[in-house]
Amino acid sequence: MAETQAKFLTGNLFRHITVMAMTSSIGLMAIFAVDFIDMIFIAMLGKAELAAAVGYAAAILFFNTSFGIGMAIAAGALVARALGAANPELAEERKTHALIYGALFGLVFAASVWLNLPALVALIGAEGETAALALSYLRITVPGLPFLMVGMMGGAILRAHGDARRAMMATIWGGLVNAVLDPVLIFGLGLELIGAALASVAAHMVIATMALVPIIQHYGGVGRPKPAGMARDLVPILAIAFPAILTQLATPVGQAIVTRTMAQFGEAAVAGMAIVGRLTPLSFGVIFALSGAVGPILGQNFGAKDHERVRRGFDNAVVFTGIVIVLVSAILFALRAEIAGLFDATGVTRDLVFLFCGPLSLLFFFNGVLFVGNAAFNNMGRPFFSTFLNWGRNTVGMVPLVLIGAGVLGPAGVLIGQALAGVIFGAIAWILARRVIAQAMAHPEPVVRSEFGRQGRLMSLLYLRR
Repeated sequence: MAETQAKFLTGNLFRHITVMAMTSSIGLMAIFAVDFIDMIFIAMLGKAELAAAVGYAAAILFFNTSFGIGMAIAAGALVARALGAANPELAEERKTHALIYGALFGLVFAASVWLNLPALVALIGAEGETAALALSYLRITVPGLPFLMVGMMGGAILRAHGDARRAMMATIWGGLVNAVLDPVLIFGLGLELIGAALASVAAHMVIATMALVPIIQHYGGVGRPKPAGMARDLVPILAIAFPAILTQLATPVGQAIVTRTMAQFGEAAVAGMAIVGRLTPLSFGVIFALSGAVGPILGQNFGAKDHERVRRGFDNAVVFTGIVIVLVSAILFALRAEIAGLFDATGVTRDLVFLFCGPLSLLFFFNGVLFVGNAAFNNMGRPFFSTFLNWGRNTVGMVPLVLIGAGVLGPAGVLIGQALAGVIFGAIAWILARRVIAQAMAHPEPVVRSEFGRQGRLMSLLYLRR
């Protein structure tokens, strides 16, 4: 543990970022690859309404996974800061209490979503048989999502300790289980969409188990909660988790807006959007993993008050993002016909796949910058900056651009409007993150106060009384 912590506080930052991002992305891409294969299997069934149902369901599942990501950000940031401040006892307590709070909050949130599924499915524009299929899929997958939330938090805690390999293996094992069960349940037992849902639930349970086992074996396990500690840690957990969850929830809100707008162009357009939705995280898994991977590096150096390394870490992460985007976009463009062929995509569905595998994939660079900016804000005591930027992108930025794009260019305009919103707010995130880092370098604050920033002054005062 001490060696890993020392590496984050010394040595080559670009190498640390690359190793953490690549190992984290391998685990994520194991899940994304299985989701991608799910879509191929579903397309092989030859029913357009099944692919459309997955697209509608994905928009709602984003809400649950976004909640888990927010809790994972809080757990990882708090544990990393305690380790960076050379306080392993506090790190151990926060690990236990964060996992307990995450499990409890996750159950309540998932239950709330499950009870309101019919209204949510109708809200995003699903109708008739497609809506019924989406509901049957969601009624199975939503109750299993708390397991995924615990797995996400466990992975964040492992990465806070610098153990990216074991965090990666948890998701790889989950992906392997899903990959094995998918063809058996979908085709072997003829369960089709229900089979895909059952395989996902089994994978989430495996991810949770494989994330907790190394914590138990190598990092002191999950201790007995202490009432006084639970009360003390609730404030710092909420101070990061609440704005982080709000930040993450902006994405499914934006996706719901895009889905509902795309629904007016028919099931073929929604199916094309669903394919792009599964292709995006698979293609850019490294970028999706970057925020969680760079967070512990920034967090530990911020906890150690080495703001110069925080600045260099942020800059290196942006450069890393650009390199990955250019390389992956070139591959997507070269293979765009083959990718569309995997799904037997024709007409508007094929057009949307081709559109993504070209200029729109290059524009994902700005989303990557936004991800890195979020990691900086969350680990430097400015989590509400992430909230404002993500909600701005997915509401005031996206809504007018998506509506204008739909009116002028049809289905393609929906995806173009979504991408342009990312460009605007990714640029804002870069400017704001640089200013926050410069401010920290010029006026370093005490570590405890900096955990919450000016936005959480009241929470900071309460925490100081512990």
